[in-house]
Amino acid sequence: MSWLKVLGPAAVLYRWLGQGHAAEDEDDHDAAAERAYRQGLALAPDDLGLLVCYLELCLRADAFDHPGRAGRVAPLRARIDELAPAGSAERQRADDALGWANRGYWDDLAAAAGSGELWQAEAAELSERVTGALRGGSTGTGPATATATVSGEDVRQAELAAALELLTGRANAPLRFLLAHRTAAYVLTCLAALGVNQLLVSTGVVTFSPWGWLLWLPLLAAEGKLRAARRLARERVVARIEERHAREAKTQAEAESLKG
Repeated sequence: MSWLKVLGPAAVLYRWLGQGHAAEDEDDHDAAAERAYRQGLALAPDDLGLLVCYLELCLRADAFDHPGRAGRVAPLRARIDELAPAGSAERQRADDALGWANRGYWDDLAAAAGSGELWQAEAAELSERVTGALRGGSTGTGPATATATVSGEDVRQAELAAALELLTGRANAPLRFLLAHRTAAYVLTCLAALGVNQLLVSTGVVTFSPWGWLLWLPLLAAEGKLRAARRLARERVVARIEERHAREAKTQAEAESLKG
């Protein structure tokens, strides 16, 4: 919103504003996102980025609570099909959004399983990169250096920088150790949790024991650091992209004013 005040109305800024509100996934923010998209489309009716973002917002709208928003899916899709050539990124994104909106229960289950597997693979990969970067601290490529040199729009580099930032310090030393031996930590934690529960039940201390599962807390805390790092990295990258778009819009506006 601050960039709109500085640079004036621009379709790309309204698109970023709308996406920011839509990411909150709350009714008030959805309404604000719709206003932003409609204001952007008033300036640029054929902006495919705005049309696709608006379509995604309308697809997730509840037809009972927001019938007007849900009813705009068909005209938006028709307009996108008219403007976007077959095989284009915008057409593919619209098709993906429609396919996701029409999924069933088993599709949701399969998607959740696939998402979990993807997260585990990405977390393992990030854990390895973090461990390698931390071990490289003695050679001058440690957390401070890595964080200071990452200022671009590369999400992977931003994730590494954020993870190093969140895992530095003595208090996080146990978490760094767990991430450095992630597979072994999972196996040993599972065996230890089952063993503690079995021991408490077999000795008659309790008839049912959930206490062993508390041994998972340190590992869950380490995984939470990785999740927080990925979230922080994406926020930073989005902010950098917004700044770049704002600079480009400002440069374009200045060039047009000079021509005028």
